[in-house]
Formats: sequence, C-alpha cells, structure tokens
Amino acid sequence: MKLISVNVGLPREVTWKGKTVSTGIFKQPVSERVMVRSLNLDGDKQADLTVHGGADKAVYVYPFEHYDYWRGELPDTELPLGIFGENFTTTGLREEELNIGDRFGIGTVKLMVTQPRLPCYKLGIRFGRPEMVKRFLASRRTGFYFRVLQEGEIGVGDTLELLSRDDNNITVADITQLYVREEDNPELLHRAAQLEALPKSWRDYFQQ
Repeated sequence: MKLISVNVGLPREVTWKGKTVSTGIFKQPVSERVMVRSLNLDGDKQADLTVHGGADKAVYVYPFEHYDYWRGELPDTELPLGIFGENFTTTGLREEELNIGDRFGIGTVKLMVTQPRLPCYKLGIRFGRPEMVKRFLASRRTGFYFRVLQEGEIGVGDTLELLSRDDNNITVADITQLYVREEDNPELLHRAAQLEALPKSWRDYFQQ
C-alpha cells in the first residue's frame, strides 16, 4: 500500500454551460512533503464547503489501479495523476477491500476511512464531459475519503500501514452498492445505519 502521488489545488473560476463556477477539482502533483491537517492538505482547498471538505472528507483517495480502466473507457483523454480530484493517488487500496472505519498510518499521519465519493457535476467540468458523473458512479470506482485522526507530514513514496480493521466489516464498496440500490440487502442496510464510523448524513439516509 503506497502513496504514488500527492495532489493539491486551490479553487479557480471556470466557465461551464455559460456560467462562472468556482471549483477546487483541478489538482496538481507536488514533489515536496506536505502537511496533512484536520480539514485538508496544505496548499489545497475546496470551493463549495456545503458539499465538499469537512472533517469526514479531509483527504480524497483514488486508487491508481483504476486509471487503466479509464484509459480503456476514455482512450482520447489524457489522464494525469490527480485528474479525478484526488489528494492521494495510491496503490494497494481497493474499495471492496477497505472497511469503513479502517485506520491507517502514513508518514506521521493517522487516518480513518469514512465513505465513498459521490461525484458532483464538477467532475464533468474537469473532464469536459457532462456524462462523466454518471459514468463514474456506474463504474463503482469511486475512491474514498479519509478523516484525519492525527495531523502530520506525508510524501510521495510513503507506505500506508494498516493500524486496525473495523470489525463491522462493511466495505466502501458496500456503501456504494446500498446507495445505488443495486440489490435489496436489508441486513446490510440495517448494519450500515448503525455504523458509527460512517458520517451521520449517510447513517440518516440509510435509516430513512
């Protein structure tokens, strides 16, 4: 489990469908070591804090393994690291293998897996393809978010160490499956609604 790219970016204004939109989805890889703080990385900010950012979405992670899939899906699109808006591009961390609540150490930072990413229209802006939001969710290759339990410094090449597994055994992929209602699973739905490591907004949604 390795960190192969650290990506940050500040909000910028772009024109989309005739309107000016502020977005922080344009991330660039950085080579120097970076401080990870409780709400984001140094040099990184979110534009719309009503749907992005916050303690449960402090660090967005995207598995490098998914890039091959997207190269096949989007053969005419250049895919530099960070294009999905991720802060960490990693190897060895897959949605179907990660439990909500799993804790990791990297550098001097401690992190906890909180939720999958639900894409908003700004992913379409980044790719110049409005349909990208639906395609992204349909692919189930969502990436996931970390909450920062201990602030510290990280850098490219650092390895992620699993500190503890959440014994509820509900994966990031399970949460996405419940959200898109791929199949009825009342038992999993009930367990997810009680899962303390899952942000309250998700628990409330599943409860309803």
